[in-house]
Amino acid sequence: MYQKFDVVIVGAGGAGLMAAMQLPNASVAVLSKVYPTRSHTGAAQGGVAAALGNLEEDHWKWHMYDTVKGGDYLVDQPAAEILARDAIDAIYELEHRGLPFNRTPDGRIDQRRFGGHTRNYGEAPVRRSCYAADRTGHMLLQTMYQNAIKNQVRFFNEFLALDLLINEGRVCGVVALEIRTGEIHTFHAKAVLFATGGYGRAWRVTSNAFACMGDGMAIAYRRGIPLEDMEMYQFHPTGLYKVGVLLSEGARGEGARLLNGKGEYFMERYMPTLKDLAPRDIVSRCIIKEIKEGRGVNGEDYVYLDLRHLGEKVITEKLPDITEFARNYLGVEPIREPVPIQPTAHYAMGGIPTDNDGRVVIDSKWTPLPGFYAAGEVACVSVHGANRLGTNSLVDLIVFGRRAGKHMARFIAENDHVPLPPHHEDFAREMVDHLLTSKGGESAARIRNELQGEMLENVFVERQEKGLQHAMDTIAGLQEAYKKVQLQDKGKTFNTELVEAIELGFLLDCAAATVHGALARKESRGAHYRLDYPERDDVNWLKHTLIYKGDGTCEARLDYKDVILIDDPIFKPKERKY
Repeated sequence: MYQKFDVVIVGAGGAGLMAAMQLPNASVAVLSKVYPTRSHTGAAQGGVAAALGNLEEDHWKWHMYDTVKGGDYLVDQPAAEILARDAIDAIYELEHRGLPFNRTPDGRIDQRRFGGHTRNYGEAPVRRSCYAADRTGHMLLQTMYQNAIKNQVRFFNEFLALDLLINEGRVCGVVALEIRTGEIHTFHAKAVLFATGGYGRAWRVTSNAFACMGDGMAIAYRRGIPLEDMEMYQFHPTGLYKVGVLLSEGARGEGARLLNGKGEYFMERYMPTLKDLAPRDIVSRCIIKEIKEGRGVNGEDYVYLDLRHLGEKVITEKLPDITEFARNYLGVEPIREPVPIQPTAHYAMGGIPTDNDGRVVIDSKWTPLPGFYAAGEVACVSVHGANRLGTNSLVDLIVFGRRAGKHMARFIAENDHVPLPPHHEDFAREMVDHLLTSKGGESAARIRNELQGEMLENVFVERQEKGLQHAMDTIAGLQEAYKKVQLQDKGKTFNTELVEAIELGFLLDCAAATVHGALARKESRGAHYRLDYPERDDVNWLKHTLIYKGDGTCEARLDYKDVILIDDPIFKPKERKY
């Protein structure tokens, strides 16, 4: 089936819907493999960072500094300036569109502390996170979806993107599978935005929803578009033990503390200024260090998050969702008991490289691919560098989703549709047909389970050459096994086994790119911590990794591009101290 629009947006989370809201006079299609309000943005808990200064003095430049320092100086600094400056207007836009933020007694947007956010260039924690209890992402998503409906955006729910169409040097559409019928659809467009989120399901313990399978990254990667800084994957310090479901940093923002097996409040030993509110990469490494040195709870691989001293009123009013998670998944009552936690795979700092207007760039010279945009977790602006600060993900969605939407509005006004390439559905149809007809006898579930175990074992908080090479060899073997995946369900209608098999292919590509980048980067920076190269190396590695898919199953070609710095001594790379 053929459909024609001005803009096609793949992904109905925060970035995709924010872009759609900027296109009231265009014909816009939003493709989503889940119902829009089930998008993973809805899982975000703690808040959105903006230097409003509603409770104490704050400035956008302090926010920019924290973002650059938190990202261990792999951040493109002009992008960090845009993030911090534009966040203020973007928050007020969302407020005016109806987002129900928590309020101060005098009616202004309430704000709380969050990890890595400070006043006066690192002096002390600051209240910068605008929040709606501990369900900020849910409120954000509902508000945006209502506005998209008002703007008569057309939604194609339960459509899985399979391929990106490029012709005459421009992106001109996507091919997708309608999950309900099993039919292949072509969406012809002047501009395409990928807002498909991350790939956290590559790890066994993850905060990510089952939908986070790296779709957009892998589709672009297969079409010769590089992926940037894929080795930079964040492990949030407080996931529920063995489950991975997130306990928001908002808990520590309200005063919750990390305790080891001896009952010691250990973060003040490592980070005397910010303590539990140090950046996530640092807190996760501190937890792993406590466990490795025998101070885990009962000798196990977890520590405690203690909320008991906050009191029932604060916990019930400000942290209702995460306390329910602890009760439902672990049978723990946070009002009376500490909650077992461990680091959990959470967020991709890397992704499809873009400029500050969301345009996808395809080389180290910042050459844009006309008509192709990306925003949100699938994209790498790079505003998060080697480690994202808490609450900067939602502000990334709204700031760069908005900028991408505005640029697309200008682009479609100045350009017509280009013709579709010949045989444009062949690649997608061959992918689907191969899986439906394969008699190779291999199980997609077995491959996925082995991949997730391997990534958790060797591509986690701490890494080293031997483990990474083992992961690379394992993934190469799994890529070969994937060619023999055989489905039990040969039908077309709601064939979820087919969908999961396609997604597994995406996940394998993203995992391979991650390990390629991690093996090559022989230093420790942010979330990428190598035991065999424990120091940061600005002389050789203050640069972004670009990974291009090679000809072989698990091969890749690497290139690099410079980190963009600004001429201000405040932002010059230096040692991170908290």
